[in-house]
Amino acid sequence: MAGVLSMILAGGEGARLRPLTESRSKPSVPFGASYRLIDFALNNFVNAGLTQIYVLTQFKSQSLYLHMKKGWNLSGITGSFIDSVPAQMRDGKRWYEGTADAIYQNISFVELSEPEQVCIFGSDHIYKMDIRQMLDYHKSKNARLTVSALRMPLSEASQFGVIQVDEDGKMIGFEEKPANPKPIPGDPDFALVSMGNYVFDTKPLCQNLREDAVNKESSHDFGKDIIPKMYKEGGVYVYDFSTNVIHGEKETTYWRDVGTIDSYWAAHMDLLDKDPMFSLYNRKWPLHTYFPPLPPATFADIGDHETCVKDSLIAGGSYVQGAHVYKSVLGYRSNIAPGSMITESILLGDVKIGAGCSIRKAIIDKHVEIAPGTVIGENPEQDAKRFHVSPEGIVVIAKGTKVGF
Repeated sequence: MAGVLSMILAGGEGARLRPLTESRSKPSVPFGASYRLIDFALNNFVNAGLTQIYVLTQFKSQSLYLHMKKGWNLSGITGSFIDSVPAQMRDGKRWYEGTADAIYQNISFVELSEPEQVCIFGSDHIYKMDIRQMLDYHKSKNARLTVSALRMPLSEASQFGVIQVDEDGKMIGFEEKPANPKPIPGDPDFALVSMGNYVFDTKPLCQNLREDAVNKESSHDFGKDIIPKMYKEGGVYVYDFSTNVIHGEKETTYWRDVGTIDSYWAAHMDLLDKDPMFSLYNRKWPLHTYFPPLPPATFADIGDHETCVKDSLIAGGSYVQGAHVYKSVLGYRSNIAPGSMITESILLGDVKIGAGCSIRKAIIDKHVEIAPGTVIGENPEQDAKRFHVSPEGIVVIAKGTKVGF
């Protein structure tokens, strides 16, 4: 789409997802057997025809860079690009100090492109969005800034920016992560929260970024500084995400923040529902990613051990031999030996599970090997001595760990 530049904020450290983020950035964490978290944001732009994209990286970005290089190369298409941009420290030897500072440090890309609008989106949520519809709304309101928003249970709203709007959709109130979020009028159990996705007209974006950069009292963040200032000046509107329509899908509003181990696990379990709200199979909204050259997943009975796989997603190169897999997600090259049982678990790939293991409600990172007869997920006290265990009891085994050897 001409006249639109897109910038994806992919510098997140992802501290609450440790140990999955010990060696990778949050946007490069694998998801759904075949994807990385950043793939969902990229697909939203590419499927909407927005193919001038800068991905701003920062912490532990090597795996993210390699994934994009192999899977998201638009070279040869005139005027289209997806470029990974590391923190360049143009304004001194410092990392990005906030979301607004990340864009400010790369403001030269905006000014050189001379777009009419700039889309600034996060990179680590699970959802589908036709961004053209948000852009059309932005233009119809002659807005300086449009913020996408959705309804959130009041009990969870304090984790987000909470918005008030008038009948015309204009923002009339905004609080970043308030202790006591204001409910939607007439709907006391829900608040309207920001998704962290913004469409700016270019001139007010650059002007506000420059003013914010010299403000020593600012934390240089869109939610804490830019939005509270701009909505008071007028011209800031709110786009209702629930009105967004994805061609080929039933009307639904699915958006998941996978910022914690428990929410990451729960989002995977959502994929395994009988009629999942988030579909991986819509041909009219394909979910592109990097697919390595691998054989199909293989299931084989071994002796008296029969293979049984139910309500699960299994990626290519996996080999399940005489094992039972229930309501689980297995990434590339997962090898499960005879007599093992995998239940409500997520294997990120290149994992070897020995014979006779029992694994329940676990997240197993790449290159993990588990010795025969190992039991995980049945004794919380024992698990906590060996592994990271989430508040809701999800066991996480860090990348490269050898268990029981």
